[in-house]
Amino acid sequence: MGRWKEYIIMDAKLQILKSFQDKISKSLETEEAARTCRILDGILAGFSICKIQKKEMKTDLLLNEFIQAKKLEGCSVKTLAYYNSTLEKLFISTKKPATEITSEDIRTYLSNFQTIRQVSKMTIDNNRRIFSTFFSWLENEDLILKSPMRKIHKVKQDITVQKVFTDENMVILRDNCTDARSKALVDLLDSTGMRVGELVKLNRSDIDFEQRQTMVIGKGAKEREVYFNASAKLHLKEYLNSRTDDSPALFVQQKAPFNRLSISGVEAALRRLGNSASINKVHPHRFRRTMATEAINRGMPIEQVQKLLGHAKIDTTMRYAQVDQQNVKISHRKYLG
Repeated sequence: MGRWKEYIIMDAKLQILKSFQDKISKSLETEEAARTCRILDGILAGFSICKIQKKEMKTDLLLNEFIQAKKLEGCSVKTLAYYNSTLEKLFISTKKPATEITSEDIRTYLSNFQTIRQVSKMTIDNNRRIFSTFFSWLENEDLILKSPMRKIHKVKQDITVQKVFTDENMVILRDNCTDARSKALVDLLDSTGMRVGELVKLNRSDIDFEQRQTMVIGKGAKEREVYFNASAKLHLKEYLNSRTDDSPALFVQQKAPFNRLSISGVEAALRRLGNSASINKVHPHRFRRTMATEAINRGMPIEQVQKLLGHAKIDTTMRYAQVDQQNVKISHRKYLG
């Protein structure tokens, strides 16, 4: 037994034997451990053992493989680009191979990023989540032993109440819609709560006027049905009937060649509408938040609101919706006296 401890291990077989002996010596008697080691020595005698060095991959190749893996999972082009740019900034800053980056490196990077860029806690946590996804992928691919992100926890964020449109806001906005497209945009966003990215992908043929519904493609290429009200149906028909182009797109630019309206085009149109109506922060997402809040305040179950909005997690839906305080008061009196 003693010879194993005194021997200077250089050969791979002896390394295996010593490691094996160290483990079994705690549970076996000395003679039994020595006999077991001799048996293992005899077995190993018939083999040539060498240590296999895992080929180191360059960081840019690892990043490319990671992006391809996320693409296969259904991530959008926009999400993939965000992953890529966020990770590249980390690699440039640390000046280390991806497989050698430590928890301390990442903490330092996030701290400096927040100080220099003056970004929100939400942005820092978005970075953290991307890093966590990447290093977990490295770990799952056996390219690192343990993700350095295990020691870095979620960033606590300040809870801020995002404004929704009031009933008066919506009346004023509609009164300031001077063309058929604006009326259709406002009513469709308000009644469906769809994302602006989903809106701009729609074609005329996607609209089911009979059932007042349409199918949208959301995040992760997931399809879901959304529904619009009678006002949206009326103004959509008016808008489509007023058009002279043959574009299949549901919403197009107002001048030739009548290209499909982009996300920035929708945002610009709503911003101009807000300016004319003297209402600040008129943007597509505010319609989505307003719809969710109104649905909950009218008694729609939160699970159904989640389904309408296409949220994977109900926590996201809860962050969108703002419960009216007067409804809380009424419910308290109803259920608690």
